[in-house]
Amino acid sequence: MAMEKLPKFSELPLNKGHPRHSAWGLYGEDDQLGFLNRLTDDVVKEAAKEIQTGTRISLNWPLDAQGDLPFFGRQVFHKNIYQKPPRIVNDDVWTFNTQSSSQWDGLRHFGYQKEAKFYNGVTLDDIHGANKSNVNGIGAWAEKGIVGRGVLLDYHSWRIEQGISFNAFKTESIPLEHLKKVAEAQGVTFKFGDILIVRSGYMAAYDELPKQELAALSKVMPPTFAGVEQSEEMLEWIWNNFSAVSGNQPGFEAWPSQKDYMLHEVLLAGWGCPIGELFDLEALAAHCKSTGRYSFFVTSEPCNVPGGVASPPNILAIF
Repeated sequence: MAMEKLPKFSELPLNKGHPRHSAWGLYGEDDQLGFLNRLTDDVVKEAAKEIQTGTRISLNWPLDAQGDLPFFGRQVFHKNIYQKPPRIVNDDVWTFNTQSSSQWDGLRHFGYQKEAKFYNGVTLDDIHGANKSNVNGIGAWAEKGIVGRGVLLDYHSWRIEQGISFNAFKTESIPLEHLKKVAEAQGVTFKFGDILIVRSGYMAAYDELPKQELAALSKVMPPTFAGVEQSEEMLEWIWNNFSAVSGNQPGFEAWPSQKDYMLHEVLLAGWGCPIGELFDLEALAAHCKSTGRYSFFVTSEPCNVPGGVASPPNILAIF
């Protein structure tokens, strides 16, 4: 849906009685793509113009990056490599939580908490009940992937230059006003359907912490993390510009929420907007700084798991 045909943020929810700011039915009652409908062939074709040098940068943190200390009480990554004698052949088996490293949150992950509804009104019974189906599963995103123009907002570098203190392991909000100033400083202009990527500074902080301190933090429930602010203005900005949002912090938004709602509720359950978390943005940020380019082509292929909740992003930035 083109920007000019998009309902105004102030017109949400689209239907009286539906949850806060929801846009259920905008792309059809049975839609499972949500904001990815914004990535039309024309939008992707235009985004392909970002490919000028062929330089490719992975944004995938290793699947075992958190070792035996994943946050939110999630399972650790296990890799079992075994030989198949008598041949000189190996196979392997991986078991892991899809959200213990770089990830896209899918539309089954987080619902409206009070209403107990997921995107387009899907219920827990639709997912777990006797007549359960694969509705809203991550596999629906695998058909065309998440492909378009990515934009990095390097908040971490900007706030250091500005002398702004920041603790990635505390519930601190990154204000929308600051993100707009980062975009201005980088010379970034947005195009409708862009894939937003925010470098918060989490990875740098994570790498500096001793394992003992990480172990203690991993046991804190609920965990506390910095992230983008919860505000009506933030939601409107996302609604007006992007097809997906992401960052290198564990929750994208400040966690726990500082308001009586969570961005996850509106983004995932209300709009079907993919949320990317724990992206490894260090090499990307270095390249953007050295070239002065903060926009690029993004190709991401979620795993084709019918009914899956989340997925490693399998994501590349291409310049």
